[in-house]
Amino acid sequence: DTALVEKCAAATALEVRAIGLNWTFSPCIAVARDIRWGRTYESFGETPGVVTMMAGPAVRGYQGDTLGTPNHILACAKHFVADGGTKNGVNAGNAEISEATLRKIHLPGYIKAIQAGVGSVMVSFSQWNGVYCHENKYLITDLLKGELGFKGFVVSDWNGIGSLSSDYKTCVKLGVNAGIDMFMEPTQPIEFINDLKELVNEDSVSMDRINDAVSRILTIKFKMGLFEHPWASDTSIDSIVDNEHGALARWAFRQYMVMMQTDHPLMLWPKASVKIPLAREK
Repeated sequence: DTALVEKCAAATALEVRAIGLNWTFSPCIAVARDIRWGRTYESFGETPGVVTMMAGPAVRGYQGDTLGTPNHILACAKHFVADGGTKNGVNAGNAEISEATLRKIHLPGYIKAIQAGVGSVMVSFSQWNGVYCHENKYLITDLLKGELGFKGFVVSDWNGIGSLSSDYKTCVKLGVNAGIDMFMEPTQPIEFINDLKELVNEDSVSMDRINDAVSRILTIKFKMGLFEHPWASDTSIDSIVDNEHGALARWAFRQYMVMMQTDHPLMLWPKASVKIPLAREK
């Protein structure tokens, strides 16, 4: 139900904007290929068709028809790319797949998100054939920004560059030069700034790369009207207080709830006997 997905995202945007925030790290358009992956709950499904179908409506629900629509926020498509395709479902693991499989299974959702105008994309903790996505210039710069024509900004995941090298300055260089525009650095932001300045002065990071990152971030901020209207708005409080969104949430739950018939002893435990039949009893 794509319309319901869009409504739920719009309701979320209304509540988030009402308290002064203007960005969400959602939608997650991972294609969860292994049920052992602990984050399957973040995905719309295990097939690219379902994920692709939902990506655009979720983005439009958060952002509105265009960036800057009142009572809407910036969406973030994540995690680029193939986070749901790692071997054995290991979180932040390695997607050992061909480029053809990457494009067929894990890329279509991002194409739809970009077509819907998504303003930001988050990079995945995971690797693709042994190379961390946070250092993969081909994926971020050549594919996402170049081939797919993404005009928004790319953000790292939480301390996402931390695994790239034992030397933090090298981590910064690899991430910036790969094409990441904004960095989520929870523990050492000052060191990040100082290292990046040194890298620019050493010509290890070009000013063109810095200008590209800054222009992408500022463009999104201007389109959202954050310089003209930076504060929270109380115009949406009534609908939140009246619990209209609670009714929507309950309705969404009813539509997506799956009922299972507990006709096997193991599914009834501990109320029933734990007897395990050798063959299905009739």
